[in-house]
Amino acid sequence: MSRVLLAVGDPNGIGPEIAVAAAAAAQEPPVLVGDRHVLAGHAAAAGVRLREHVPDVPPEAGVLDLVDVAALPEDAFRPGTVSAEAGAATVRYVSTAVALALGGGYRGIVACPHSETAVHAAGIAFRGYPPLIAQLTGVPEDRVFLLLSGGGLDIVHATLHERLADGLARLTPELVTAAGQALHGALRSFGVPQPRIGVMGVNPHASEGGLFGDDDERVTVPAVAALRELGVDAVGPTGSDVLLTTPGHDGFVAMYHDQGHVPVKLLAGRTATAMTVGAGVAFSSVGHGTAFDIAGRGVADPAAVVRALARFGRTKETTA
Repeated sequence: MSRVLLAVGDPNGIGPEIAVAAAAAAQEPPVLVGDRHVLAGHAAAAGVRLREHVPDVPPEAGVLDLVDVAALPEDAFRPGTVSAEAGAATVRYVSTAVALALGGGYRGIVACPHSETAVHAAGIAFRGYPPLIAQLTGVPEDRVFLLLSGGGLDIVHATLHERLADGLARLTPELVTAAGQALHGALRSFGVPQPRIGVMGVNPHASEGGLFGDDDERVTVPAVAALRELGVDAVGPTGSDVLLTTPGHDGFVAMYHDQGHVPVKLLAGRTATAMTVGAGVAFSSVGHGTAFDIAGRGVADPAAVVRALARFGRTKETTA
């Protein structure tokens, strides 16, 4: 049986507890990827035991399979603490999961939240999961994108974690076209045979025919035309406020972080999920953070992880 890999994220955040809670409740239990000593207490509290994962050995009731990465020293396991050791372990967990997925036999990967501060403290250049997945799979970064989902919306981001001025300067027709292609492939994998994709304008009102600049004429207008030539049912560019309130779209392309994140987070809150698309491996994470303030207390809500796992119950990424 093809299974999902569940990387536990920052071991000092809420990732370990929500990973165990979601795995214990899943109809198709995922394979945990983390450190045994980090997960053991949460497993005991959930009334399940951990066993070493052996491929092709079927799941067993009351048992969670674990790939023990042994990445975090035991004395560095301090829930609620931001640390370089935990940041390095976060990357090791995801790297291990991606290597396993690339080897075949797994449906995809779900990752619990990371701390960019912790990863940077470890001396690792890091701008979130999508660039890391691109690096690990050997796919150019400008062909790998974040797809944020929740509240009935699926929004891919042409640019993401960078200064707004830098992101806007990096926008090109080719980048927006690639984002639209990646979204098209993801939506098809979700069971939408002919997705209709709305492309947001760069400026208010998609530049109002040049009144607010030429950015859309230079970038989004040719990107929509290119997508149509590739057989993608793309419409726009349209101002994001109008586009998001117009029915009939299966997904959207946002130009920058807040343009896509705000509507999803407003509607879905902590249940939003974040999928990396375009890298050739199905990878999803949650739309919330590490919540260091409540880490280790057993009160964190696993709803976003549950939702991400449920989507993988019917998802296998394809390419456009």
